[in-house]
Amino acid sequence: MGHSEGFLKLVNEAKSNIKEYTIDEVSQKLQNNETFVFIDVREESEWQKGRAKNAIHIGKGVIERDIESNVPDKSTEVVLYCGGGFRSALAADALNKMGYQNVFSMDGGMRGWLAAGLPTEE
Repeated sequence: MGHSEGFLKLVNEAKSNIKEYTIDEVSQKLQNNETFVFIDVREESEWQKGRAKNAIHIGKGVIERDIESNVPDKSTEVVLYCGGGFRSALAADALNKMGYQNVFSMDGGMRGWLAAGLPTEE
């Protein structure tokens, strides 16, 4: 997918302000039954087609509005993912600005998750 220069600039700025996990790191956290909130920030239509197992859905368009009712403790570990890791980076940056201290974007997103053959659900 060819992204515009302006979008990529925004993503790169966000990535310089956030923490990221690899797909393998997130998979290992799930296998170890570590406690964190796994959030799919993709569009509703993408969510409907399938998602990473154990994820909840809060779309990027509403995450700032809805995060505090879903994750009231701002020290909770939160891992966000999207299709490839760009929208989740933008969402992670926004949550950091809202005072969330333990937010990560999953680099590689759902495309990487599927390529690694990790568990999904519909």
